[in-house]
Amino acid sequence: MKYLSGTLSVLLLLAGPCAAGSESTASEAIAATLRDRATRGDSPAWEFVSEITTRFGPRPAGSAADRAAAEWSAAKLKTLGFQNVQIEEFPLTAWVRGAERVEVLAPSPQPLAAVSLGGAPPTAATGVAGEVAMFGSFAELSAAPAESLAGKIAFVAYDMTRTQDGSGYGAAGPGRRSGPDIAAQRGAVGYLVRSLATGGTRMPHAGATAYVNGRVPLPAFALSEPDADQIERLVKLGEKVRVRLTSGATYVKEARSQNVIGEIPGTDRASDVIVLGAHLDSWDLGTGALDDAAGMAIITAAAKLIGDAPRRPRRTVRVVFYGAEEVSQPSGTTPRGGRTYLANRTAQLSSHVLAGESDFGADRVYAVSLSKGAAESAFGQSLMRVVAPIGVVPSAVPPGEGGSDVEPLVQAGVPAFVLRQDGSKYFDYHHTADDTLDKIDPAALSQNVAAWVSLVWLAADSDVDFRTL
Repeated sequence: MKYLSGTLSVLLLLAGPCAAGSESTASEAIAATLRDRATRGDSPAWEFVSEITTRFGPRPAGSAADRAAAEWSAAKLKTLGFQNVQIEEFPLTAWVRGAERVEVLAPSPQPLAAVSLGGAPPTAATGVAGEVAMFGSFAELSAAPAESLAGKIAFVAYDMTRTQDGSGYGAAGPGRRSGPDIAAQRGAVGYLVRSLATGGTRMPHAGATAYVNGRVPLPAFALSEPDADQIERLVKLGEKVRVRLTSGATYVKEARSQNVIGEIPGTDRASDVIVLGAHLDSWDLGTGALDDAAGMAIITAAAKLIGDAPRRPRRTVRVVFYGAEEVSQPSGTTPRGGRTYLANRTAQLSSHVLAGESDFGADRVYAVSLSKGAAESAFGQSLMRVVAPIGVVPSAVPPGEGGSDVEPLVQAGVPAFVLRQDGSKYFDYHHTADDTLDKIDPAALSQNVAAWVSLVWLAADSDVDFRTL
């Protein structure tokens, strides 16, 4: 009986939907099989993330490493059996970090661990110096009177909160993005912000700040958490703290970046496209393993498993490695890769039935966000049956705009889904020199692939109209 049962299961998987007696039951059985393969690590996810981070290290947008990694990725997709592989270029202004230093001049000279924010301008060779004016939050800085910071270095000391869903990062973000502009409006000559971080190490966190009218108005740096604490303690001791900022950053105004695109074509509904996104570029300090080579590996492995399924899905699965996600631009249009992808496909937009993005490291997926209608539909119920064994539950939080790269698609009307990862430790390493391969747990990476392949297979093998759910 055990032998007959196993044989029947295999026959149901290999047969078409009609032979199974229920198309949805057969599709769900394949999803479960793909889930189990992924969970066992039977996918190219680890190989992919290991190789790209080892071969190319950091991949700043517009750099030679960015381009080389894109060419390697396109070749890799072809080797894995993806079709219609292409590299889609677009122009951008690249920002290049130079020699930099932040130091306390008074009351007692000492160096500080800090990195320039992306897009921030260089200083003169002698740097820029001023007395520190400290603020507990971006809101406090914004409330400062006009000209109250004349000749000073503004410092926002807001301490980011560790959260599972990354909401602490959102709360701290304005201090990095808009702080230099607000400080400049009040007369400051430089800007410091406590790193948007939770690790407590002396590794400062990079990140882009915003251009205003085509330029970042001030030299701006992120301090490591212990060094931000050091400044804060000095100020609270009643000292007049004087610091000097020095940066040799440069701009390359005619640089180029690119999206890399590949497909697993569908069958009778091949014109329907499900987009799986991650970004190829990284910050220049680490090797971009968590942010976002892991995301590239996850979506590639999920799509590859679907391509190797007993039969092809009905809809086309398209992976997109977006370029220039990490950088701000003088024009204000960011991220460039997501906007470029949309601009080149406005005529095919109605064929995009669903979009999702993996850009939150490689820790385990714990919940899935769908539109209310999709979550309550037969598709949603089937999905939850498949992913419950790997610890994934329905999320009450809607998918929103899905992520920064697929956001342009979602704003244009494409439905989104989000597979929510545990981000409790993500900001220990995010945008630092410690974002390296050893921070990825292979078992957690495999669980991500399992969650992605389950959802994407079921969506791709269906005729569900996600726009109306």
